[in-house]
Amino acid sequence: MKLISLIFPLLLLQCCNAQPVEKLQSNSDDNTLLWEISGTHLSKPTYLFGTFHLMCKEDIHFSNQLKAAIKNADEVYFEMDLDDPANTLGAMFFMNMKDEKVLKDLYTEAEYKRLQRFFDDSLHMTLTMLQHIKPNFLEAFLYPKMMPCKTMSGIEEELMKISKEQKKEIKGFETIAFQASVFDSIPYESQAKDLLKAIDSMNVYQQYFDSMLNVYKTQHLSAIESMFTKSEFGLEANRDVLLDNRNKNWVEQLNKILPEKSLFIAVGAGHLVGEKGLISLLRKAGYTLRPLLNK
Repeated sequence: MKLISLIFPLLLLQCCNAQPVEKLQSNSDDNTLLWEISGTHLSKPTYLFGTFHLMCKEDIHFSNQLKAAIKNADEVYFEMDLDDPANTLGAMFFMNMKDEKVLKDLYTEAEYKRLQRFFDDSLHMTLTMLQHIKPNFLEAFLYPKMMPCKTMSGIEEELMKISKEQKKEIKGFETIAFQASVFDSIPYESQAKDLLKAIDSMNVYQQYFDSMLNVYKTQHLSAIESMFTKSEFGLEANRDVLLDNRNKNWVEQLNKILPEKSLFIAVGAGHLVGEKGLISLLRKAGYTLRPLLNK
């Protein structure tokens, strides 16, 4: 009797603290960025959402269903833990090229002058302080120039605010050190060529960026996949290291996490699509994925 009196308050506490899971409405087809993950060995569903890393802040809107999905989940997972100071404060260090490489090593004198002129005239920045940064990371400086607004934000950043309001623990699949190492596996010479190509073809690059953003807003997954495979600025040459291998690693992590916890997962929309995307890989791993209304 004494044992029961000790255990009963604990059972009562579990009962009363348990958060009811709101049933979310299905989408009429697969064209949505919000998905429910369930399975016979999962006590609660997990949710998968595809993001776009940088947008005009006024264009970022979250559906009630997406907010409910965050509320239903125990924890929120991004590509990396954006709430960890080690990932943010250490970013500059890991953005640097290895072996003391500098930008000037990667270009002819004429090419470097074109690059320098663009940063001086168009971005009002000097390359002197950016000599050691990996060229792929320097492409990030082009995005604000292509945005039709002054106030920009990341979808992940806005999701972080909601997650913190709901007091959700924030975690990530990768560290900044790992993400930086991904770009070390792509030859710096190749990265330098892509950067120069982008600045030499800014009009084309702008059109591609606009198309990618518009396709994202439609939530048409087949069109999103096409942007990553058919575009002149697509990722096909390095798709394995930038998307496929990472997707496989994340599914392996999820196989260990999901039986214990319900997650809200927010990663770049490109990770969702294709035969080696998360939706396909999770289904192959035995999970049931249901498209959710996200308007």
